[in-house]
Amino acid sequence: MLNRAIKRILFSVILTIAGASAALAQTGAYSGYSPYNLFGIGDLFDQGNAYSMTMGGVGIASRNTRYINLLNPAAVTARDSLSFMADFSLYQSNTILRQGDKLSANNLFNLKDIAISFPLYKSSAMMVGIMPYSTTGYKYSMYIDNPELISQTKDITSTALGQGSIYKLFVSAGVTFWNRLSLGVEGIHYFGNITKEFYPRTFTNSSYSSISSTYNIVLKGNTAKFGLQYEQPIGNVTLGVGATYTLESEINGYITDTRLSKGATTDTLRYRVDTLGLSTTPLKFGSEIGVGITLKSGQRWRAEVDYTMSDWTNSGMASINGLAVSGDGFQFGTAKAQALRAGFEYIPNANDVRYFYRRWAYRAGVFWKQSYFAFNGIQQENLGISLGVTIPVFQLSNGLTFGMEFGKKGINIDNGVKENYINFTIGINTYDIWFQKNFYR
Repeated sequence: MLNRAIKRILFSVILTIAGASAALAQTGAYSGYSPYNLFGIGDLFDQGNAYSMTMGGVGIASRNTRYINLLNPAAVTARDSLSFMADFSLYQSNTILRQGDKLSANNLFNLKDIAISFPLYKSSAMMVGIMPYSTTGYKYSMYIDNPELISQTKDITSTALGQGSIYKLFVSAGVTFWNRLSLGVEGIHYFGNITKEFYPRTFTNSSYSSISSTYNIVLKGNTAKFGLQYEQPIGNVTLGVGATYTLESEINGYITDTRLSKGATTDTLRYRVDTLGLSTTPLKFGSEIGVGITLKSGQRWRAEVDYTMSDWTNSGMASINGLAVSGDGFQFGTAKAQALRAGFEYIPNANDVRYFYRRWAYRAGVFWKQSYFAFNGIQQENLGISLGVTIPVFQLSNGLTFGMEFGKKGINIDNGVKENYINFTIGINTYDIWFQKNFYR
């Protein structure tokens, strides 16, 4: 029986890796889209699955035997001791961008997470998964309208485009003591690449030379995340607390800067100069601390509030070409990212045999976030709400999750771009008993 279980686990790990590779290969040119993705490594991706997203992104203190929790490695032990669990989520994003009287729109489709979880020994368990860590995508063009220049050079345009992602591959393990205290640790490997192209001056008059600059960013690094959770029954409800800490990680790789002059004369001005290798400041991803508190009543309702803070002030991004971009009137820098989230879940009757919809899990959440980057010391803010439902399939622990998220974000500076968005998420969570022994009579 044990050998068969091990074979199933190995098969699932292989299937997860294969599925992840296929999903990553099909995510398209843009895994995210925002003019602010021009800076650093783009937008940091929310690290939860569809279940947590529909509750505003909470999960640090949650212990739910029906769903995989990706936010706290200590939560991996919240399960039936004989169960195998899997989670797969996708999201679709629609954004309207506004700058003064100018409007633009974009939509994209991407992987959110792939994860599997299984028990190890008694009160211990393990999880393996992959998800995006940051997303980059932008494209814009500007016409130079200075009449003195145009009279000599004809049309002049300035263009920039970028695309790519940094992914997070993780392996978690946890153990529970005295049925109350759970501890967990997670090993994390970051990897991925981002391409940024800039054409600051493009002339239609071929007697003038245009200059292009391309940054090919390939990054990788390792870190660890630690978590704990504790639950205490109080009358008819259970109070839970949780905490996580992710170590600051030094990132390796290279950033090649290639510059080309094309037009009246074509010449390579700079060929594959590694700006990361030449930098005297190491590149780092920020450390993060998170705390959460939750209150639940059996399988009927659950409420949670989370706070996270990630320190990027010593990341080194502000001084590395390809990650740091500054312009007239503004200065790019890094800061301490923060997020405050709250969510609520309600199930009318988990065991109702007459009305199917009464077994559905209804959720709502709100969130406020600040970005890890800043312009002249001003950070981007993101405020939104989320709604969702999980429909059980065959049994309560197998389900389809449908969620939506409404929000707006931007930086409060003159002529800053404001973004209004609506995101849709679909999640599939499966549950099966793999470690029971069959008896015949």
